[in-house]
Amino acid sequence: MPLPHAAPAAVIPSRSVYKRAGLLVAVAALVVIVWMPVPQSLPPAGQVMLGILAFAVIVWMTEALDYAVSSVAIAALMIFLLAAVPDAAKPVGDMGTGAALALALSGFSNSAVALVAAACFIAAAMTATGLDRRIALVVLSKVDARTNHIVIGAMVVGFLLSFVVPSTRARVACLVPIMLGFILAFKVERRSRFAGLLVITAAQTASVWNVGIKTAAAQNMVAAGFIEKQFGIGIPWTEWFIAGAPFSALLSVAVYFIMTRMMKPETEEIAGGQATIRKQLDAIGPMSAREWKLLAIVLVLLSFWSTEKVLHEFDTSSTTIAAVALMLLPRFGVMDWKDSQRGFPWGTVVLFAVGISVGTALLRTGAAGWLANLIVQNLGLQHAGAFSILMLMSLFLILIHLGFATATALASTMIPIILSVLAAVQTPGLNVVGMTMLLQFVVSFGFILPVNAPQNMVAYGTDTFDARDFIRTGVAITVAAAALLVIFALTYWPWMGYMTKAP
Repeated sequence: MPLPHAAPAAVIPSRSVYKRAGLLVAVAALVVIVWMPVPQSLPPAGQVMLGILAFAVIVWMTEALDYAVSSVAIAALMIFLLAAVPDAAKPVGDMGTGAALALALSGFSNSAVALVAAACFIAAAMTATGLDRRIALVVLSKVDARTNHIVIGAMVVGFLLSFVVPSTRARVACLVPIMLGFILAFKVERRSRFAGLLVITAAQTASVWNVGIKTAAAQNMVAAGFIEKQFGIGIPWTEWFIAGAPFSALLSVAVYFIMTRMMKPETEEIAGGQATIRKQLDAIGPMSAREWKLLAIVLVLLSFWSTEKVLHEFDTSSTTIAAVALMLLPRFGVMDWKDSQRGFPWGTVVLFAVGISVGTALLRTGAAGWLANLIVQNLGLQHAGAFSILMLMSLFLILIHLGFATATALASTMIPIILSVLAAVQTPGLNVVGMTMLLQFVVSFGFILPVNAPQNMVAYGTDTFDARDFIRTGVAITVAAAALLVIFALTYWPWMGYMTKAP
């Protein structure tokens, strides 16, 4: 995949200054919040965690530090600042570094972290064997040379890969080189509307299906992990799919019409398009033994995911770890340890685990509950209906997502607060677990800015479109998603009991 063009020299210093300013503001916010008088009903440990939360949000929004580096810094702050204040559960004496360390590293013991790490191994196996590329080419080889049909083919590939590649960035990173290959082979201008249409659609489709498929994105595991820790229950893969897949399917249709109308391709048909796709498919040869083995493992794993709590009691994390073990076994497996480590995103795993630690600490220290009470009182949510709560919280998430470069960080920050808000309201029969899942769907609405998600940046790095093309189509997609949100919140989701429980 071609790298993005180098930024002009004049831009680099300003970006560097912006990051330094972001870090200074983050440190200042931390110091001010920690040293200010402790509000009534907020434990000192909760006040410390609010300061750390402010630091984390500003650092993540400004990208003042690399995400992996910021995670380590946040963990260090939790250890030393919490050690100097009493434990919220035992307000006698200071917490000490031992208890603070356990809290700062608590996220690493969450089963969702193991699932994210295992998902990264699966994505690495797909890349190492080339199975993801083969799936994409096989699907696209069935599509004729009409430009609109090629777009549909790309969307179908994105949909299918969402089931077998549990990493949004990996899915888009697989699709983008294929799309660029088409653009080159079709002799289409790199900056043409058709090129931009293909690449933007690939990225947006990946984001759309993060809603409908639980294992498609790390941020879903954040919500699932917090729900399991807070309530001792998990959301089965099938239940998540039943709740989110219809939404993703209808939004995919909207994405197709929005993209093909707002970035209408210059021509209706690409001469020799199908022959070019078949040529690329022929070039990679027949399926290797490794590809067959990986395909078998992934299909069996998918069957376990989809029958969780129906035919068996094995949770998603357990079956995924077992599948990774099979992939790494000598002779039977599809890759060795060295292959699995090429480009493995350990930074993502660390960010994910520390994000869960922050959320857990916000809940344990009472900071999340204190914030939730403020939100409930100021927004008048105490006696609001489920629909009003969902709409107000969704609007807030859509707006705040504009400042985040990853939905994982957004989910780590907001899901504990959402859980506390939903627990604080007095709406009769409110389904807290179901509502948290629905609001997690909104966390994936990173459609507007290229910097709102890693997959968007992968697409933007191809230099096939301007940022304004992504923004104007992304705004339209977000409006369509919001309209569907209203429709589903008035019909399907209440019918299925995801918003309120039957009396």
